[in-house]
Amino acid sequence: MTALTLTRADFEAARRHVEPHIHPTPILTSRSLSEVCGLDVRLKAELFQRGGSYKVRGPLNKIARLSDEERTRGVVCSSAGNHAQGVAIAARHHGVKAVVCMAENATRSKIAATRGYGARVVLHGRIWDEANEKALELVESEGYTYIHPFDDPELIAGQGTMGLEIVEQFPEVELVVVPIGGGGLISGVSMAVKAVKPSVRVIGVESSGAPAMKRSVARGSRVTLDRVDCVIDGLVVKRVGEHTRSVVSRFVDEIVTLPDEQIFDAVLWLMARAKVVAEGAAASPVGALLQGLVDAPAGTKTVCVLSGGNLDVERLRGQSWN
Repeated sequence: MTALTLTRADFEAARRHVEPHIHPTPILTSRSLSEVCGLDVRLKAELFQRGGSYKVRGPLNKIARLSDEERTRGVVCSSAGNHAQGVAIAARHHGVKAVVCMAENATRSKIAATRGYGARVVLHGRIWDEANEKALELVESEGYTYIHPFDDPELIAGQGTMGLEIVEQFPEVELVVVPIGGGGLISGVSMAVKAVKPSVRVIGVESSGAPAMKRSVARGSRVTLDRVDCVIDGLVVKRVGEHTRSVVSRFVDEIVTLPDEQIFDAVLWLMARAKVVAEGAAASPVGALLQGLVDAPAGTKTVCVLSGGNLDVERLRGQSWN
């Protein structure tokens, strides 16, 4: 497989498909986080995006580029929840039928939201990888066009439009910290940011209970985890994409990991101190800063990507941190 490298022109082309249909999301100054970490920290608040996360960007670009024949067949995807909503929104915008396969333990609010956007939801398995197997079965049996949640160049280009925004909104940026699940977001953001400003460092954050990307990059090929010990749905992936592994190995400067408990602590910290509600995956960059895992000179101009705000309140209520 040829190593994927997208240019600034690729991301600008994607933005023409994406920007008319999304909300402009702000970069918020966080004085409290800056004081705690000793950095100049801003928060890219993608939790205010349509569907509650960045995940609408990639499908808007992907579906816009489908042929008429592919659109007629309809689309299918697998998702922990946010990709489901993104595909459903994008498909509805383009008048395309959408089917979404989700794990049986997906949050009820995300299932309801996906159905509310007009998609048919099929529940299968306990983790994303198992739901994805069902989606691929439907491609074979019913002829749907498959929309991968992270390992697709056109999807990655759409997610990367956020990287263009980060540099435009905060031209002084020196460091961007991004969560990693399957790797689509950090692949797009890292390439887009460095296409505009190559000096920017990019750090990825994974759950230490599901470090599929960190291990894959270290090995130089994709690793399939035997098990995952992570309850944060946006971070639970046993096997990352080949495109995303390749991009991360070349464009991401470092990957750090932390346990779910410390990520949940960051969710609460953001509620209490920044007055924003971020889901677990979205809070992981802030968790990495709070735990001192990001090594950067004092005052480094840093952006933490708050990738979504679809928090499972019921799971949060029942979570114990002590």
